[in-house]
Amino acid sequence: LRHFLRAAAAGQPGPPPEPPPEPGSAPGASKVYLETYGCQMNVNDTEIAWTILQKNGYARTKELDEADVVLLVTCSVREKAEQAIWNRLQHLKALKARRPQARAPLRIGILGCMAERLKEEILHREKLVDVVAGPDAYRDLPRLLAVAESGQQAANVLLSLDETYADILPVQTSAGGTTAFVSIMRGCDNMCSYCIVPFTRGRERSRPITSILQEVRMLSDQGVKEVTLLGQNVNSFRDLSEVQFQSAAAPGLSRGFSTVYKAKQGGLRFAHLLDQVSRIDPEMRIRFTSPHPKDFPDEASVLQLIQERHNICKQLHLPAQSGSTRVLEAMRRGYTREAYLELVHHVRESIPGVLSLSSDFIAGFCGETEEDHQQTVSLLREVRYNIGFLFAYSMRQKTRAHHRLQDDVPADVKKRRLEQLIATFREEAARANAALVGQAQLVLVEGPSKRSASELCGRNDGNIKVIFPDAELEDAADCGAPGRAQPGDYVMVKVTSASSQTLRAVPLCRTTLSRAAACH
Repeated sequence: LRHFLRAAAAGQPGPPPEPPPEPGSAPGASKVYLETYGCQMNVNDTEIAWTILQKNGYARTKELDEADVVLLVTCSVREKAEQAIWNRLQHLKALKARRPQARAPLRIGILGCMAERLKEEILHREKLVDVVAGPDAYRDLPRLLAVAESGQQAANVLLSLDETYADILPVQTSAGGTTAFVSIMRGCDNMCSYCIVPFTRGRERSRPITSILQEVRMLSDQGVKEVTLLGQNVNSFRDLSEVQFQSAAAPGLSRGFSTVYKAKQGGLRFAHLLDQVSRIDPEMRIRFTSPHPKDFPDEASVLQLIQERHNICKQLHLPAQSGSTRVLEAMRRGYTREAYLELVHHVRESIPGVLSLSSDFIAGFCGETEEDHQQTVSLLREVRYNIGFLFAYSMRQKTRAHHRLQDDVPADVKKRRLEQLIATFREEAARANAALVGQAQLVLVEGPSKRSASELCGRNDGNIKVIFPDAELEDAADCGAPGRAQPGDYVMVKVTSASSQTLRAVPLCRTTLSRAAACH
């Protein structure tokens, strides 16, 4: 997943993550092959879909040729993401055609946002796809697949006002079991003019806090050391399941921010959830993504919690999308450039030593002039993000931009502007990361480096990749014999060099999250 996201930041598509083999499958069970495209929400959706299928007797395979069912969990946020699926379907068409007659026909399903957006086209284009299921229809997958077994196409793309899959504890599939994503809400109400999400994932609704805490405790018991709370707009989280909190006042917005919907009263808010989650395991890092800048009010206890709790990562994602107030207004983002910069300053004042900021940017939105573009370039320089996700604008049907605006920036201009944004981001990120050279950083080990078996790879508090030699290390919390760090261990390192995306370091010792915080 991280490879995909960082490749996307560089303007390159990433390969879908390969699922691990599923041990202990029932003999003779239909085998399902799952392939995930797009954002972290889709990774989480893949785990939800697999959990449902596993409970209904399916086995999982990582070998495409073994599969009886192939399910693609899809993304619709950009045209390139959808084209990747159409291309993949052509490969699967050939696989389906050469399947031996002695075996049951291969069934192919399209899940997620593209299924929601393009149901009719998917079903009728070459009659290749057997099952279409939107993001709120995964509980219906066993029935849909049963219908497909009879030779009929089956679809369910109904959006729900209350489906959160709260009672489904996903089977975690992340490598090594070191990190996990926990979905806390679904859908989005912001209605930014460029965004398809409200139309493919529906209205905003939150999981009950009790079910989220249950899942995080389960992950802690399994040895997971980092949990990311996941949603389209996590800091507008609002759990309405507890009657006594349904009349709570709505929080204010950040100064200079507005929204297209009325303030929502009632419910337990994100600060309460973050407080409770961070108390479960002092050795588990907590992250969250993606928030909306408008939902960080000046008195926000969220920022206070980030400052106070050693296991809440000092890293924030503040998606700007553009540095031009005129373009931000056209995007219906609800803030000006000045308000956004004031929020960045407020965050850095509230959390001294905040380690990293990340953001999203769109190049070539409707009506964007060269002056607008240069304002985005200057915002990248002024804020100096550590992590960035940058894309050329892709018009999506159903969005407000599709109905009201003109996609009038030529493709070659979008490409040039995107390249300049990426170059500027990398230049500034390299400078931001260079400031860490010589400093001690706590790294959560994820596993061996992909480029060298003699090196380990992990991430620091700011979610920046750190590479360091795999060596015998003393344990700062134990007087026992030295040993090598394993996935899930915390290692204190000293940074020796930095690039825009990676830190290189020498290891100092193994330690714990709590001990490192106490010594800091």
